[in-house]
Amino acid sequence: MDKFNNKWMRAVLPALLIHCSIGTVYCWSLFKGDIAFYMGETVGNVEWAFSIAIFVLGMSAAFGGKFVEKNIQKSSLLAALFFVAGMAGTGFFIYQKSLIGVYFSYGLIMGIGLGIGYLTPVKTLMLWFKTQKGLATGLAVLGFGLAKVIASPLMEKLLGERTDEGILVNPASIYTMFYILAGLYLVMMVIGHLLLKKPGGYEKESPLSQGFSYKNVLTNKTFIGIWLMFYINITCGLALISQEKGILAFIGFGAIGLVSSLTAIFNAGGRIAFSSLGDQLKDRNSIYKIIFASSITAILLTIVLDGISNTLTAFLIIALLCVINAGYGGGFSSLPPLLSDRFGLNSISTVHGLTLSAWAFAGLTGNQLSTFVLEKTQSYDMVLYVIMALFSLATLISIFVVKSEKVHLESEELNTKKEILAG
Repeated sequence: MDKFNNKWMRAVLPALLIHCSIGTVYCWSLFKGDIAFYMGETVGNVEWAFSIAIFVLGMSAAFGGKFVEKNIQKSSLLAALFFVAGMAGTGFFIYQKSLIGVYFSYGLIMGIGLGIGYLTPVKTLMLWFKTQKGLATGLAVLGFGLAKVIASPLMEKLLGERTDEGILVNPASIYTMFYILAGLYLVMMVIGHLLLKKPGGYEKESPLSQGFSYKNVLTNKTFIGIWLMFYINITCGLALISQEKGILAFIGFGAIGLVSSLTAIFNAGGRIAFSSLGDQLKDRNSIYKIIFASSITAILLTIVLDGISNTLTAFLIIALLCVINAGYGGGFSSLPPLLSDRFGLNSISTVHGLTLSAWAFAGLTGNQLSTFVLEKTQSYDMVLYVIMALFSLATLISIFVVKSEKVHLESEELNTKKEILAG
Protein backbone atom coordinates (compact mmCIF):
# COMPACT_ATOMS: atom_id res chain seq x y z
CA MET A 1 0.00 0.00 0.00
CA ASP A 2 3.03 2.32 0.38
CA LYS A 3 3.07 3.01 -3.35
CA PHE A 4 -0.37 4.61 -2.99
CA ASN A 5 0.64 6.65 0.06
CA ASN A 6 2.09 9.65 -1.77
CA LYS A 7 1.15 13.25 -2.53
CA TRP A 8 -0.40 12.40 -5.90
CA MET A 9 -2.73 9.69 -4.55
CA ARG A 10 -3.45 11.23 -1.15
CA ALA A 11 -3.71 14.91 -2.08
CA VAL A 12 -3.77 15.75 -5.80
CA LEU A 13 -6.12 13.00 -7.06
CA PRO A 14 -8.72 13.41 -4.28
CA ALA A 15 -8.58 17.20 -4.66
CA LEU A 16 -9.22 16.88 -8.40
CA LEU A 17 -12.07 14.41 -7.86
CA ILE A 18 -13.75 16.74 -5.37
CA HIS A 19 -13.14 19.99 -7.29
CA CYS A 20 -14.04 18.52 -10.70
CA SER A 21 -17.37 17.55 -9.16
CA ILE A 22 -18.30 20.77 -7.38
CA GLY A 23 -16.86 22.95 -10.18
CA THR A 24 -19.78 21.94 -12.39
CA VAL A 25 -21.72 24.73 -10.69
CA TYR A 26 -20.25 26.89 -13.48
CA CYS A 27 -22.18 24.83 -16.06
CA TRP A 28 -25.33 26.62 -14.93
CA SER A 29 -25.66 28.70 -18.10
CA LEU A 30 -26.00 25.53 -20.19
CA PHE A 31 -29.34 24.51 -18.72
CA LYS A 32 -30.86 27.48 -16.86
CA GLY A 33 -33.05 28.26 -19.89
CA ASP A 34 -34.26 24.66 -20.01
CA ILE A 35 -35.17 24.78 -16.31
CA ALA A 36 -37.07 28.03 -16.80
CA PHE A 37 -38.95 26.67 -19.85
CA TYR A 38 -39.92 23.39 -18.13
CA MET A 39 -41.09 25.15 -14.97
CA GLY A 40 -42.86 27.99 -16.78
CA GLU A 41 -40.67 30.59 -15.06
CA THR A 42 -38.56 33.45 -16.40
CA VAL A 43 -34.81 32.94 -16.72
CA GLY A 44 -34.35 35.92 -14.40
CA ASN A 45 -36.29 34.18 -11.62
CA VAL A 46 -34.44 30.90 -12.08
CA GLU A 47 -31.08 32.74 -12.20
CA TRP A 48 -31.31 33.45 -8.49
CA ALA A 49 -30.58 29.77 -7.74
CA PHE A 50 -27.04 30.23 -9.08
CA SER A 51 -26.53 33.52 -7.22
CA ILE A 52 -27.67 31.90 -3.97
CA ALA A 53 -25.34 28.92 -4.56
CA ILE A 54 -22.28 31.16 -5.00
CA PHE A 55 -23.23 33.29 -1.99
CA VAL A 56 -23.74 30.22 0.21
CA LEU A 57 -20.47 28.76 -1.12
CA GLY A 58 -18.55 31.76 0.18
CA MET A 59 -20.40 32.00 3.48
CA SER A 60 -20.26 28.26 4.26
CA ALA A 61 -16.51 28.37 3.61
CA ALA A 62 -16.25 31.40 5.92
CA PHE A 63 -18.12 29.71 8.76
CA GLY A 64 -16.96 26.13 8.06
CA GLY A 65 -13.21 26.77 8.13
CA LYS A 66 -12.72 25.64 11.73
CA PHE A 67 -14.73 22.46 11.08
CA VAL A 68 -12.54 21.64 8.08
CA GLU A 69 -9.46 22.40 10.17
CA LYS A 70 -10.42 19.78 12.75
CA ASN A 71 -11.22 16.82 10.50
CA ILE A 72 -10.80 16.62 6.71
CA GLN A 73 -12.38 13.15 6.59
CA LYS A 74 -15.64 14.39 8.08
CA SER A 75 -15.64 17.59 6.04
CA SER A 76 -14.98 15.81 2.73
CA LEU A 77 -17.82 13.35 3.42
CA LEU A 78 -20.15 16.15 4.49
CA ALA A 79 -19.31 18.08 1.31
CA ALA A 80 -20.16 15.02 -0.81
CA LEU A 81 -23.47 14.43 0.96
CA PHE A 82 -24.62 18.06 0.74
CA PHE A 83 -23.52 18.53 -2.87
CA VAL A 84 -25.10 15.30 -4.10
CA ALA A 85 -28.29 15.81 -2.05
CA GLY A 86 -28.56 19.33 -3.48
CA MET A 87 -28.12 18.10 -7.04
CA ALA A 88 -30.63 15.26 -6.69
CA GLY A 89 -33.02 17.61 -4.89
CA THR A 90 -32.76 20.10 -7.75
CA GLY A 91 -33.92 17.40 -10.16
CA PHE A 92 -36.84 16.55 -7.88
CA PHE A 93 -37.98 20.16 -7.45
CA ILE A 94 -37.66 20.87 -11.18
CA TYR A 95 -40.00 17.89 -11.72
CA GLN A 96 -42.34 19.37 -9.09
CA LYS A 97 -42.00 22.81 -10.77
CA SER A 98 -41.16 24.37 -7.42
CA LEU A 99 -38.97 27.46 -7.77
CA ILE A 100 -38.52 27.76 -3.98
CA GLY A 101 -37.46 24.12 -3.94
CA VAL A 102 -34.79 24.79 -6.60
CA TYR A 103 -33.54 27.79 -4.59
CA PHE A 104 -33.34 25.55 -1.51
CA SER A 105 -31.69 22.54 -3.17
CA TYR A 106 -29.38 24.12 -5.78
CA GLY A 107 -28.78 27.33 -3.85
CA LEU A 108 -28.65 26.43 -0.15
CA ILE A 109 -27.98 22.68 0.14
CA MET A 110 -25.65 22.35 -2.84
CA GLY A 111 -24.05 25.69 -1.89
CA ILE A 112 -23.00 24.29 1.50
CA GLY A 113 -21.42 21.30 -0.25
CA LEU A 114 -19.61 23.69 -2.60
CA GLY A 115 -18.10 25.77 0.20
CA ILE A 116 -16.98 22.89 2.41
CA GLY A 117 -15.78 20.87 -0.59
CA TYR A 118 -13.80 23.78 -2.04
CA LEU A 119 -11.98 24.33 1.25
CA THR A 120 -11.34 20.74 2.35
CA PRO A 121 -8.34 19.61 0.19
CA VAL A 122 -6.38 22.88 0.38
CA LYS A 123 -4.44 22.49 3.64
CA THR A 124 -3.70 18.82 2.92
CA LEU A 125 -2.22 19.77 -0.45
CA MET A 126 0.03 22.41 1.13
CA LEU A 127 1.21 19.94 3.78
CA TRP A 128 2.26 17.47 1.06
CA PHE A 129 3.81 20.21 -1.13
CA LYS A 130 5.59 22.28 1.53
CA THR A 131 8.03 23.92 -0.89
CA GLN A 132 5.55 24.16 -3.79
CA LYS A 133 2.37 25.38 -2.14
CA GLY A 134 1.40 27.40 -5.21
CA LEU A 135 1.67 24.39 -7.51
CA ALA A 136 -0.37 22.34 -5.05
CA THR A 137 -3.28 24.76 -4.78
CA GLY A 138 -3.05 25.44 -8.51
CA LEU A 139 -3.60 21.74 -9.21
CA ALA A 140 -6.66 21.64 -6.95
CA VAL A 141 -8.29 24.81 -8.21
CA LEU A 142 -7.46 23.71 -11.75
CA GLY A 143 -10.06 21.00 -11.26
CA PHE A 144 -12.67 23.60 -10.36
CA GLY A 145 -11.81 25.55 -13.50
CA LEU A 146 -11.73 22.53 -15.81
CA ALA A 147 -15.00 21.08 -14.50
CA LYS A 148 -17.05 23.11 -16.99
CA VAL A 149 -14.91 21.99 -19.93
CA ILE A 150 -15.17 18.33 -18.87
CA ALA A 151 -18.84 18.27 -17.83
CA SER A 152 -20.39 20.40 -20.59
CA PRO A 153 -20.28 17.73 -23.34
CA LEU A 154 -21.69 15.15 -20.91
CA MET A 155 -24.54 17.45 -19.93
CA GLU A 156 -25.36 18.22 -23.56
CA LYS A 157 -25.47 14.48 -24.22
CA LEU A 158 -27.78 13.85 -21.27
CA LEU A 159 -30.10 16.70 -22.28
CA GLY A 160 -30.45 15.20 -25.76
CA GLU A 161 -31.66 16.67 -29.03
CA ARG A 162 -33.23 20.08 -29.42
CA THR A 163 -35.70 21.56 -31.87
CA ASP A 164 -34.72 24.33 -34.28
CA GLU A 165 -35.93 26.80 -31.63
CA GLY A 166 -33.50 25.31 -29.09
CA ILE A 167 -36.20 23.56 -27.04
CA LEU A 168 -35.46 20.09 -25.65
CA VAL A 169 -37.12 17.30 -27.62
CA ASN A 170 -37.49 15.36 -24.37
CA PRO A 171 -38.39 17.92 -21.64
CA ALA A 172 -38.00 15.29 -18.91
CA SER A 173 -34.26 15.09 -19.62
CA ILE A 174 -33.70 18.32 -17.66
CA TYR A 175 -34.54 16.72 -14.31
CA THR A 176 -33.29 13.20 -15.09
CA MET A 177 -29.89 14.76 -15.92
CA PHE A 178 -29.60 15.95 -12.31
CA TYR A 179 -30.36 12.45 -10.98
CA ILE A 180 -27.68 10.87 -13.19
CA LEU A 181 -25.09 13.52 -12.33
CA ALA A 182 -25.86 13.17 -8.62
CA GLY A 183 -24.99 9.47 -8.84
CA LEU A 184 -21.81 10.13 -10.82
CA TYR A 185 -20.56 12.86 -8.48
CA LEU A 186 -21.41 10.79 -5.41
CA VAL A 187 -18.99 8.11 -6.63
CA MET A 188 -16.28 10.66 -7.50
CA MET A 189 -16.52 12.60 -4.25
CA VAL A 190 -16.68 9.50 -2.04
CA ILE A 191 -13.54 8.13 -3.72
CA GLY A 192 -11.92 11.51 -3.11
CA HIS A 193 -13.06 11.38 0.51
CA LEU A 194 -11.56 7.90 1.00
CA LEU A 195 -8.24 8.81 -0.63
CA LEU A 196 -7.70 12.21 1.06
CA LYS A 197 -5.10 11.93 3.81
CA LYS A 198 -2.53 14.15 5.48
CA PRO A 199 1.14 13.14 5.10
CA GLY A 200 2.65 10.63 7.51
CA GLY A 201 4.32 12.14 10.52
CA TYR A 202 2.02 15.14 10.56
CA GLU A 203 0.99 15.80 14.12
CA LYS A 204 -1.85 18.01 15.18
CA GLU A 205 -0.73 21.15 16.92
CA SER A 206 -1.16 21.48 20.67
CA PRO A 207 -4.09 23.58 21.89
CA LEU A 208 -1.70 26.45 22.52
CA SER A 209 -0.25 26.49 19.02
CA GLN A 210 -3.76 26.20 17.59
CA GLY A 211 -4.91 29.37 19.33
CA PHE A 212 -6.94 31.49 16.99
CA SER A 213 -8.66 34.83 17.34
CA TYR A 214 -11.30 35.85 14.79
CA LYS A 215 -11.01 39.43 16.03
CA ASN A 216 -7.27 39.50 15.33
CA VAL A 217 -7.87 38.34 11.76
CA LEU A 218 -10.91 40.42 10.86
CA THR A 219 -9.37 43.63 12.18
CA ASN A 220 -5.92 43.01 10.67
CA LYS A 221 -5.05 45.46 7.85
CA THR A 222 -3.24 42.82 5.81
CA PHE A 223 -6.26 40.49 5.94
CA ILE A 224 -8.62 43.34 5.02
CA GLY A 225 -6.32 44.29 2.12
CA ILE A 226 -6.18 40.71 0.81
CA TRP A 227 -9.97 40.38 1.17
CA LEU A 228 -10.55 43.59 -0.79
CA MET A 229 -8.17 42.86 -3.66
CA PHE A 230 -9.54 39.29 -3.92
CA TYR A 231 -13.09 40.68 -3.99
CA ILE A 232 -12.20 43.25 -6.66
CA ASN A 233 -10.47 40.65 -8.85
CA ILE A 234 -13.53 38.38 -8.79
CA THR A 235 -15.96 41.27 -9.31
CA CYS A 236 -14.03 42.59 -12.31
CA GLY A 237 -13.61 39.10 -13.73
CA LEU A 238 -17.33 38.31 -13.48
CA ALA A 239 -18.28 41.75 -14.81
CA LEU A 240 -16.36 41.13 -18.04
CA ILE A 241 -16.79 37.36 -18.36
CA SER A 242 -20.58 37.72 -18.03
CA GLN A 243 -20.54 40.09 -21.03
CA GLU A 244 -18.24 37.90 -23.15
CA LYS A 245 -20.93 36.75 -25.58
CA GLY A 246 -22.47 40.23 -25.88
CA ILE A 247 -19.12 41.95 -26.56
CA LEU A 248 -18.16 39.45 -29.28
CA ALA A 249 -21.59 39.80 -30.90
CA PHE A 250 -21.29 43.61 -30.74
CA ILE A 251 -18.03 43.61 -32.73
CA GLY A 252 -19.51 41.11 -35.20
CA PHE A 253 -17.26 38.18 -34.28
CA GLY A 254 -19.05 34.95 -35.13
CA ALA A 255 -16.96 32.15 -33.59
CA ILE A 256 -18.24 32.73 -30.06
CA GLY A 257 -18.01 29.03 -29.12
CA LEU A 258 -14.36 28.91 -30.13
CA VAL A 259 -13.52 31.98 -28.04
CA SER A 260 -15.47 30.55 -25.09
CA SER A 261 -13.33 27.40 -25.18
CA LEU A 262 -10.16 29.47 -25.52
CA THR A 263 -11.00 31.68 -22.52
CA ALA A 264 -11.89 28.56 -20.47
CA ILE A 265 -8.40 27.20 -21.21
CA PHE A 266 -6.83 30.49 -20.06
CA ASN A 267 -9.02 30.46 -16.95
CA ALA A 268 -7.79 26.98 -16.06
CA GLY A 269 -4.20 27.63 -17.18
CA GLY A 270 -3.98 30.80 -15.11
CA ARG A 271 -4.74 28.76 -12.01
CA ILE A 272 -1.59 26.70 -12.49
CA ALA A 273 0.66 29.33 -14.07
CA PHE A 274 0.18 32.20 -11.59
CA SER A 275 0.24 30.10 -8.42
CA SER A 276 3.29 28.12 -9.61
CA LEU A 277 5.08 31.36 -10.47
CA GLY A 278 4.40 32.48 -6.91
CA ASP A 279 6.60 29.62 -5.65
CA GLN A 280 9.55 31.27 -7.40
CA LEU A 281 8.96 34.80 -6.08
CA LYS A 282 10.16 36.33 -2.84
CA ASP A 283 6.70 37.71 -2.09
CA ARG A 284 3.53 36.00 -3.39
CA ASN A 285 1.69 39.30 -3.23
CA SER A 286 3.68 40.18 -6.37
CA ILE A 287 1.44 37.73 -8.26
CA TYR A 288 -1.56 39.97 -7.66
CA LYS A 289 0.40 43.01 -8.81
CA ILE A 290 1.18 41.09 -12.03
CA ILE A 291 -2.48 40.07 -12.47
CA PHE A 292 -3.76 43.62 -11.96
CA ALA A 293 -1.04 45.25 -14.11
CA SER A 294 -1.61 42.83 -17.01
CA SER A 295 -5.39 43.37 -16.80
CA ILE A 296 -5.00 47.17 -16.82
CA THR A 297 -2.56 46.98 -19.75
CA ALA A 298 -4.92 44.77 -21.78
CA ILE A 299 -7.84 47.14 -21.15
CA LEU A 300 -5.79 50.22 -22.07
CA LEU A 301 -4.57 48.66 -25.33
CA THR A 302 -8.13 47.68 -26.22
CA ILE A 303 -9.45 51.20 -25.60
CA VAL A 304 -6.55 53.11 -27.22
CA LEU A 305 -6.17 50.94 -30.34
CA ASP A 306 -9.88 50.32 -30.91
CA GLY A 307 -11.13 51.51 -34.31
CA ILE A 308 -7.91 51.09 -36.28
CA SER A 309 -9.24 47.97 -37.97
CA ASN A 310 -11.93 45.35 -37.36
CA THR A 311 -9.33 42.58 -37.29
CA LEU A 312 -7.19 44.36 -34.69
CA THR A 313 -10.26 45.14 -32.56
CA ALA A 314 -11.32 41.49 -32.59
CA PHE A 315 -7.79 40.38 -31.68
CA LEU A 316 -7.57 42.90 -28.82
CA ILE A 317 -10.98 41.90 -27.41
CA ILE A 318 -10.12 38.18 -27.50
CA ALA A 319 -6.71 38.86 -25.93
CA LEU A 320 -8.37 40.97 -23.22
CA LEU A 321 -10.86 38.20 -22.41
CA CYS A 322 -8.02 35.66 -22.19
CA VAL A 323 -5.95 37.91 -19.88
CA ILE A 324 -8.91 38.62 -17.57
CA ASN A 325 -9.84 34.91 -17.44
CA ALA A 326 -6.25 33.91 -16.63
CA GLY A 327 -6.06 36.51 -13.85
CA TYR A 328 -9.48 35.48 -12.54
CA GLY A 329 -8.37 31.86 -12.19
CA GLY A 330 -4.91 32.80 -10.92
CA GLY A 331 -6.44 34.96 -8.20
CA PHE A 332 -8.17 31.90 -6.74
CA SER A 333 -5.18 29.55 -6.82
CA SER A 334 -2.71 32.15 -5.49
CA LEU A 335 -4.87 33.01 -2.49
CA PRO A 336 -4.19 30.06 -0.11
CA PRO A 337 -0.36 30.23 -0.45
CA LEU A 338 -0.44 34.00 0.10
CA LEU A 339 -2.56 33.56 3.23
CA SER A 340 -0.25 30.77 4.41
CA ASP A 341 2.79 33.05 4.02
CA ARG A 342 1.11 35.85 5.96
CA PHE A 343 -0.86 33.95 8.62
CA GLY A 344 0.84 30.54 8.86
CA LEU A 345 -0.33 27.05 7.94
CA ASN A 346 -1.85 26.06 11.30
CA SER A 347 -5.14 27.90 10.78
CA ILE A 348 -5.08 28.22 6.99
CA SER A 349 -8.47 26.53 6.44
CA THR A 350 -10.13 29.01 8.80
CA VAL A 351 -8.43 32.09 7.34
CA HIS A 352 -8.96 30.88 3.75
CA GLY A 353 -12.63 30.29 4.51
CA LEU A 354 -13.04 33.79 5.93
CA THR A 355 -11.41 35.27 2.81
CA LEU A 356 -13.72 33.28 0.52
CA SER A 357 -16.62 35.31 1.91
CA ALA A 358 -15.39 37.88 -0.65
CA TRP A 359 -16.43 35.39 -3.33
CA ALA A 360 -19.94 35.33 -1.86
CA PHE A 361 -20.37 39.09 -2.20
CA ALA A 362 -18.60 39.29 -5.57
CA GLY A 363 -20.98 36.63 -6.88
CA LEU A 364 -23.85 39.01 -6.10
CA THR A 365 -22.20 42.14 -7.49
CA GLY A 366 -19.97 41.15 -10.44
CA ASN A 367 -22.59 40.43 -13.10
CA GLN A 368 -24.83 43.20 -11.82
CA LEU A 369 -22.03 45.79 -12.11
CA SER A 370 -21.58 45.45 -15.85
CA THR A 371 -25.33 45.13 -16.40
CA PHE A 372 -25.91 48.37 -14.47
CA VAL A 373 -23.21 50.27 -16.39
CA LEU A 374 -24.57 49.04 -19.74
CA GLU A 375 -28.12 50.03 -18.82
CA LYS A 376 -26.99 53.55 -17.87
CA THR A 377 -24.47 54.21 -20.68
CA GLN A 378 -25.17 51.68 -23.47
CA SER A 379 -21.37 51.51 -23.82
CA TYR A 380 -19.00 48.54 -23.46
CA ASP A 381 -16.14 51.06 -23.36
CA MET A 382 -17.59 52.49 -20.15
CA VAL A 383 -17.68 48.98 -18.67
CA LEU A 384 -13.95 48.71 -19.43
CA TYR A 385 -13.25 52.09 -17.82
CA VAL A 386 -15.05 51.06 -14.62
CA ILE A 387 -13.23 47.72 -14.49
CA MET A 388 -9.87 49.42 -15.11
CA ALA A 389 -10.55 51.86 -12.25
CA LEU A 390 -11.30 48.97 -9.90
CA PHE A 391 -8.14 47.10 -10.97
CA SER A 392 -6.17 50.30 -10.30
CA LEU A 393 -7.66 50.48 -6.81
CA ALA A 394 -6.75 46.82 -6.22
CA THR A 395 -3.16 47.56 -7.30
CA LEU A 396 -2.89 50.37 -4.74
CA ILE A 397 -4.26 48.05 -2.04
CA SER A 398 -1.72 45.37 -3.00
CA ILE A 399 1.15 47.88 -2.80
CA PHE A 400 0.24 49.93 0.27
CA VAL A 401 -2.05 47.78 2.45
CA VAL A 402 -0.94 44.15 2.08
CA LYS A 403 2.28 44.18 4.10
CA SER A 404 4.99 41.56 3.70
CA GLU A 405 5.50 40.68 7.37
CA LYS A 406 4.02 37.56 8.96
CA VAL A 407 0.91 38.08 11.09
CA HIS A 408 0.37 36.34 14.45
CA LEU A 409 -3.22 35.24 14.98
CA GLU A 410 -3.15 34.13 18.61
CA SER A 411 -5.37 35.89 21.12
CA GLU A 412 -3.85 38.06 23.84
CA GLU A 413 -4.81 35.45 26.45
CA LEU A 414 -2.96 32.76 24.52
CA ASN A 415 0.11 34.96 24.07
CA THR A 416 0.18 35.48 27.86
CA LYS A 417 0.02 31.70 28.42
CA LYS A 418 2.89 31.20 25.95
CA GLU A 419 4.99 33.79 27.76
CA ILE A 420 4.33 32.06 31.11
CA LEU A 421 5.29 28.65 29.66
CA ALA A 422 8.38 30.11 28.01
CA GLY A 423 9.42 31.82 31.25
